[in-house]
Amino acid sequence: MRAHPKKRLSLGLALGLFSLACGACGDATTKIETSGTARTPAVPEEESGAAKAALGSDAEVLLFGALGGAGTQQVVAINRLRSTASTAETRAPATGTNVTGTDVTRVSILNKDIGLNKDHGTWSEVLRCDEYLKNAKGYLALTPLAAVAGWKVQYDQDPIKGIQLYFTPIKGPADPHVLPIGIAWNPATKRYQSLDLSYQHFLMEKPSLDTARSVLR
Repeated sequence: MRAHPKKRLSLGLALGLFSLACGACGDATTKIETSGTARTPAVPEEESGAAKAALGSDAEVLLFGALGGAGTQQVVAINRLRSTASTAETRAPATGTNVTGTDVTRVSILNKDIGLNKDHGTWSEVLRCDEYLKNAKGYLALTPLAAVAGWKVQYDQDPIKGIQLYFTPIKGPADPHVLPIGIAWNPATKRYQSLDLSYQHFLMEKPSLDTARSVLR
């Protein structure tokens, strides 16, 4: 038995509409998946140039932005520890949240002083981590007396306090008794300083290592 022409027309129209609907769904799914793809923001040329000027051609930008809550642009530049280059998820001592840890030999935090012209500015180093931890005022409290060849760096971004960094000396096998040295931007002194072992209070710098040294265990 043959279907009535009107029925064949209705059936064909329905199938056509169904195909169009499926095609539209397929397009929408593709757009959603494409738009949902996570992308790491590219480091601006200016920030990358500032990092290389501070730490050499192999410098990497770990972080950039208004990191210290100081209202100015800042860059955390690093020289990665190539012999054991690694990143691992670890737990920040102050917050208990997962953060990224990176093995480094040097870290430089750079601050852009824009002055009156917001389109131009001068980059200056506000914190240096090499064999020791120091800023323009001296050695940071809790800095180890012995030179450190490598550090594990962790960080946690607080929307109010800004960036908080944690530096742990690397001494071959992991030593569970060595506590990370916390560093954050102090709005009162307008510079990065060490935090006490509770990671709540700032400690003043010292002019020499002997006075900056404190027990880490």
